[in-house]
Amino acid sequence: MNKFLKNPKVKKPLYFFAGVFIVMLLFNYLFMPWFVYSAEVQVPGVVNMQQSEAMKILEEAGLNPVIGDTTFVETGFARDAIILQKPSAGETVKKGRRIFLVLSGGEPTVVVPTILGKSVTNARFALERVGLKIGEIMEVSSDNPKDIIIAQQFIAGVKIKKGTFLNVSVSAGRTEGDILIPNLLGKSLNEAEKILNEAFLKIGKINYQPSFDLLPNTVKDQYPSPGGKLNQGDAVDLFVTKNVETKEELNPREQ
Repeated sequence: MNKFLKNPKVKKPLYFFAGVFIVMLLFNYLFMPWFVYSAEVQVPGVVNMQQSEAMKILEEAGLNPVIGDTTFVETGFARDAIILQKPSAGETVKKGRRIFLVLSGGEPTVVVPTILGKSVTNARFALERVGLKIGEIMEVSSDNPKDIIIAQQFIAGVKIKKGTFLNVSVSAGRTEGDILIPNLLGKSLNEAEKILNEAFLKIGKINYQPSFDLLPNTVKDQYPSPGGKLNQGDAVDLFVTKNVETKEELNPREQ
């Protein structure tokens, strides 16, 4: 029997089968129980936490946090906050389990378009196309056509949060003032200027016209007409005579 066991052709297979048997025993009584019955932990809730804090908590719990995705969200989550985790908070998993996290990229932003010169209706469509909204509409007296946007809260080209309300100023058209327009007909240009200055008005455009009946620099007509009302600092255009023997004169105030 000893001779048989000492035979090299017998020893090698015996050693081989003995090794396999030992490995099977170790696998069955050591590795399998460890794999099947390894420690379990309850997954902590990390939604709404900042990335660094969430990963620290998961690692301290013996878990393996992994950033699976980053996405933009409309509201409720700051940039770099966890918005979703899998497995969810409260689930029981084995230690070392991967916990997939979805990270917030912050609230989406859009580029402000120009809406100057548009009607409120057209401006509303232009803003809604990029995810913005018309906010407060303020009427302002101006020389621009009525109901046209003449100012916007944010200048075109800047980036603001999607869904922001953008306030605008809209032209109310030219409104009547409280200064009565004086009658300048028949006055000299110098007299007309003095009268307008005393009324807190000013001379606007001067149109020179030839006349055989009136002295040069006499006011033949005016716009707006006498009797209307203007605001302080508004201008009155004058139609003034010139000598028919002279060439057309330029307005000396325009030289």
